[in-house]
Amino acid sequence: MLKQTPTKKIMLFSGRAHPVLAEEVANLLEIDVVPTTAYDFANGEIYIRFDESVRGCDAFVIQSHAAPINDAIMEQLIMIDALKRASAKRITVILPFYGYARQDKKHLGREPISARLMADLFLASGADRLMTVDLHTAQIQGFFDGPVDHLLAMPILTRHVKRKYGKRDLTVVSPDAGRIKVAESWANALRGAPLAFIHKTRDPRKPNESVANRVVGEVEGRTCILVDDLIDTGGTIVQAAEALMADGADDVVIVATHAVFSGPAIDRLKNSTACEIIVTNTLPIDDDKHFDKLTVLSIAPLLAQATAAVFEDGSVTSLFKN
Repeated sequence: MLKQTPTKKIMLFSGRAHPVLAEEVANLLEIDVVPTTAYDFANGEIYIRFDESVRGCDAFVIQSHAAPINDAIMEQLIMIDALKRASAKRITVILPFYGYARQDKKHLGREPISARLMADLFLASGADRLMTVDLHTAQIQGFFDGPVDHLLAMPILTRHVKRKYGKRDLTVVSPDAGRIKVAESWANALRGAPLAFIHKTRDPRKPNESVANRVVGEVEGRTCILVDDLIDTGGTIVQAAEALMADGADDVVIVATHAVFSGPAIDRLKNSTACEIIVTNTLPIDDDKHFDKLTVLSIAPLLAQATAAVFEDGSVTSLFKN
């Protein structure tokens, strides 16, 4: 898959948060994940050492920011620093899930903009380029002073939806007004399906809490594709599914890229009115979090294609044509 030359060498490095995804990407690229010594000291400090020379390589460091998220982030920063000090030629940071992406602006006084801080940390540690999937808001790309490849999981997700539900009358639904643009892209991909959204209210002082007030749009007698970038505790998306069924929808299919699945999420989704929950494996999903209605699609082919394009100085944008 890759065109390597004696003067250009690709090396893939994985943190400990989601090694299965890294191995899948490596297999598609027909390379190996670089052996790494990694362990925690008694006080929680992280030690990293790569078991092979990295001098002059084109390094790709993949780490999903899974819980405990701060440990995953710190480990990746240390890996980048180790590569920089060991004379890697270029360091591309692969973030299937970008931690702190929801903190992209100030809602109240004296709040941080943590998504910007994250970008600054990666730049300071030595990253030359970021690669990530379905950011919570697209403007986060501007927080990093360097190239950012914002990959879209929508082609992978829509392919599954078309195959399974393409013969039904579909309506694409945004769980709130802020995700309308994403829902519009979905509607276009599903051959001009009509659009609806859930009007909801949220108290910025109470995280993971919102109230679905009413459905705006025609959903009666239709299969509703409810799309979002992530599912955390599941409260918002499950309330939205209930509101759609109460307004006469035939079925609700929940689709999200990032399966954060915190706290009561599994019980809520398992017992929800949705007929299927579709996610990708940007984050690890433990065996005890799998249930009958859950479908997990692999993001590895997209990451592998983008990695090959970056290494070969090709176009990442071309991956999303048509």
